[in-house]
Amino acid sequence: MPTSSRPLRIGTRGSILALAQAHETRDRLMAAHDLPADAFEIVVIRTTGDRITDRPLKEIGGKGLFTREIEEALSTGALDLAVHSMKDMPTLQPDGLVIDCYLPREDVRDAFVSLAVASIADLPQGAVVGSSSLRRRAQLAHRRPDLQLVEFRGNVQTRLKKLEDGVALATFLAQAGLNRLDMAHVARGPIDPDEMLPAVAQGAIGVERRRDDDMAARLLAPIHHAETGLRIDAERAFLARLDGSCQTPIAGLAELSGDRLILRGEILRPDGSEVVAGRRDGLATEGSAMGDDLARELLQRAGPGFLQV
Repeated sequence: MPTSSRPLRIGTRGSILALAQAHETRDRLMAAHDLPADAFEIVVIRTTGDRITDRPLKEIGGKGLFTREIEEALSTGALDLAVHSMKDMPTLQPDGLVIDCYLPREDVRDAFVSLAVASIADLPQGAVVGSSSLRRRAQLAHRRPDLQLVEFRGNVQTRLKKLEDGVALATFLAQAGLNRLDMAHVARGPIDPDEMLPAVAQGAIGVERRRDDDMAARLLAPIHHAETGLRIDAERAFLARLDGSCQTPIAGLAELSGDRLILRGEILRPDGSEVVAGRRDGLATEGSAMGDDLARELLQRAGPGFLQV
């Protein structure tokens, strides 16, 4: 077991939200194993995505931008665990690493943020809206082709400052992140998934370890949230078949009802001109197969080149 002299090293990005997620993981481990705080060390690693903030994600490499350096440190033994926002995670992991622990999922919805407007429907004709998410931009362009969509990256404070400066009239954030930061008041309100289907795995925290690290596996087992795991398995299987990245507008959400799982998914043309959507309903234990099958159907209906710019 970890001790103050040999603490368990938990790797994370350095943003306020990433640190909150790492501390939540540490606190759950402390409670599960009756360990003191000094038996853990939070190690901040700055990723490529954190260093380059003035260019769209699709220009600098996609989802691995927020995980690559952390996973390298985990693989070499510089870290014992890594805590990730699962919506940032590529579907393929480096050899020797595994994510088999998920914390209870937070609110999956997107949040509408504006200093002057209450909702998407209230945005005036031709309004400027900022977002770094291709998925959100494509969904918005499909619903409101009159809007002007601009690139909008940065943490919560940076994006609010851009709104104050008039760079855009509105933007979007994940409701889960706002909740974890006790900043839900920043948003005008969450957006119903029927109106804007969220990103795959939005609101979920995953804890990564080395596959051969039995001690880490034993420590994590008691804090794994099985229901979240079933939902994320279905959504990430859907994403994996689509070969999703930061360059492809994809949305997906799995919800549990007893022992059954309902999976909704959609793919969009990057300009929002067309959406192909579908759903599956089956046993929760068959979520991965459902995700793969739904993705195959949508790809067949969409035809070659649908996800290309």
